[in-house]
Formats: sequence, C-alpha cells, structure tokens
Amino acid sequence: MRTNNRANNELRPIKFTKNFTKHALGSVLVEFGDTKVITTASVDYKKPKWMEQEDNRGWVTAEYSLLPSATNTRCSRERSKVSGRTHEIQRLIGRSMRACVDLTKMSDITITIDADVIQADGGTRTASICGGFLALKDAVEKLLESGDLKENPIIEPIGAISIGILGDEIFLDLDYEEDSHARVDSNVVLTKSGKIVDFQTTSEGEPYEKEKMDELFNIASVGISKIISMYDKI
Repeated sequence: MRTNNRANNELRPIKFTKNFTKHALGSVLVEFGDTKVITTASVDYKKPKWMEQEDNRGWVTAEYSLLPSATNTRCSRERSKVSGRTHEIQRLIGRSMRACVDLTKMSDITITIDADVIQADGGTRTASICGGFLALKDAVEKLLESGDLKENPIIEPIGAISIGILGDEIFLDLDYEEDSHARVDSNVVLTKSGKIVDFQTTSEGEPYEKEKMDELFNIASVGISKIISMYDKI
C-alpha cells in the first residue's frame, strides 16, 4: 500500500501558495506531499549577453538549488560549481518555461526562475516546473499591468509530473522511497493542450515494452491535466 493509502494513479496532496516572498515579481511555494519548493520569478530589463543585438527575443532561464537541510542528510551548498544533476535540472526547468512563451513578445526582458528546494521527498524537478510556471505567470501579469510588456507572451500553461514502475505496477507522482526503488523512472512535461515539452524515461533494470511506455505517458497526461486545472483555483 502506498503512503497515505494512495491509489497507483493518484497524485499526492498538492498546494500552491502565491506571493510567498515579498520582493520577487512572482513567487510561489509549491508542495507535492512532503516535497516543498520556493519558486520565484525575477526580471532583468536586458537580453542575455550572449544574445546578438539584432535578436528581438527576450529570454527565460532557471536556476535550481537543493538547500542543505532539504534531505535527511545535509548536502553541501554548490557555491562555485554546480553538480551535473543540478545543471540537468536547471536546463529542464528553463526549457520548460521557454516552451510556453513567445519570446518575441518580451524583447529586452530576461526572466529568471529560481527553484529552491526546502524539503525533498521525490519529484523536486516536476514540482519546480509547476511552481515555476505560476511564478512566471504572476510576473508576466505584473509586467503587463506596468506597461513593461505590451502583449502577453504566455502561449499556454504547462505542468509536470513524475511516474514510474515498481515491480509490474505503474505509480504516479513518486515520493522518494518509491523513486529509489523504481525499475523505470520517468518525468513528463506537457502543455495544457497535451503537447510534449519533455518526456524523460529510463529503465533502471530490465528493459520494458513500448506498450508500458505508452501507459506511463497516458497516466501521466491525466495527472498533469489535474494539476493544470488547479492553477485557476489559487
């Protein structure tokens, strides 16, 4: 039996708390069960240094951090160089944010999404994407109100969830204990209309059949739809 007697296709209790910090243009505390992440959106009124001057796009990027006391054993702060895992997660969050915006509608504006994990119990990257989108949305709304943006660059909402196979069963929204024993581990990021932003799936043991992968994706899609439907209720 799963924690809290959850069904295999059931999400953990999910909560979004908007305006969680004072100074960021957008901030959301996102909770997926015992996983808690503070996501913020900060604005810089210039394009990245690497972007050519004639490029009329803006940019959205991301940084991710696992705070030292977020896990049951203290992890060191990544001060001078980030780990490969952190770099991978940052790139995933950034790609996901850029997939849901029209960068040509935010010329000379860079929005940075920061995801700081204050408590980790599995699914930190997918929780960061969901909270990061809401922080981005809040920041965009304030930029529209101030006149710094003339058009809304957000194309459609995105959501993300983890899913895996333990034994022969598919479990949605894995906590740490489930994730650490899964023989197949997947992370799915989709738009509201069901378009794929990212579908990472890895066999940790024996290979598995395509039919099982299709089932993983379909169950994850339903879960993501439920998450996105929560956005307008907070």
